[in-house]
Amino acid sequence: QVRLVESGGGLVQAGGSLRLSCAASGSIFRLNTMGWYRQAPGKQRELAAGITSGGNTNYADSVKGRFTISRDNAKEMVYLQMNNLKAEDTAVYYCAMDLYYNGAFNYWGQGTQVTVSS
Repeated sequence: QVRLVESGGGLVQAGGSLRLSCAASGSIFRLNTMGWYRQAPGKQRELAAGITSGGNTNYADSVKGRFTISRDNAKEMVYLQMNNLKAEDTAVYYCAMDLYYNGAFNYWGQGTQVTVSS
């Protein structure tokens, strides 16, 4: 059974940093494309960052230069380092996985709240 468990969210002042972690289990992790989605109140869920099995990354324009996604295949972990946080980064952040190893995200964790105070 696949599981994704996020941690590391919290309350931070604008300009601060947070590091989110996602522990994965139940899949051939090294073959999965992984990502971090976020959903702000009243808005649609959006992909903030993604990383392929080969380590290629992509970012939403709104987070480029501030967020870094990384993975540790040995530990089956994916991380999101968030720097220079802004109030508009406030959202629930969800770890995502492509269950069928095809790059299409179709499984999400329960989410972790990130609140940035201005």
